Amino acid sequence: MANTKSAAKRARQTGRRTVFNRRALTAVKNQLKKFRSLVTGTDKDAARAAARDFIATIDKAAKAGRVHKNAANRHKSAVNKALAKLG
Repeated sequence: MANTKSAAKRARQTGRRTVFNRRALTAVKNQLKKFRSLVTGTDKDAARAAARDFIATIDKAAKAGRVHKNAANRHKSAVNKALAKLG
């Protein structure tokens, strides 16, 4: 438990930020899982749509600082390479 008013405020802020960060990271992970499952399938259009959604989600997370910019670029590169293999 916080001993001062400022420590209590920091605890509230941390709690709020944790919720926002977790929500953003969960969205990124779910989009990536969806994309990976579609890449192994036969529907190329669905895979492309899933890639577009994933890239938008991870860009938004990186813009807000929830995911590191280089990590986001690395994931996007891997997604684009997987799409290129589809043909």
